[in-house]
Amino acid sequence: MSLQEVFRALADPTRRQILKHLQDGDLTAGEISTHFVMSKPSLSHHLGVLKQAGLVADTRRGQNIVYSLNTTVFQEVLAWIIGVSGKGEPS
Repeated sequence: MSLQEVFRALADPTRRQILKHLQDGDLTAGEISTHFVMSKPSLSHHLGVLKQAGLVADTRRGQNIVYSLNTTVFQEVLAWIIGVSGKGEPS
């Protein structure tokens, strides 16, 4: 995971929507696709970018791949933002 990959992934509104849907729980690619009008290859690309950035994890369950949020990366990004803003430094 690099911050550049994370911010690149978050820059796209479709990927942000995918993350929003995953907030409610783990979903298969098929379940995610019900929220969008796009081709399977396009959805696969978006999921690949999110996975490469470390924002989502995937697990094979039988014939399905289930996607879930990787909250560790969100915590790392938040810590970086707080550090840059200087809000986390003691007075």
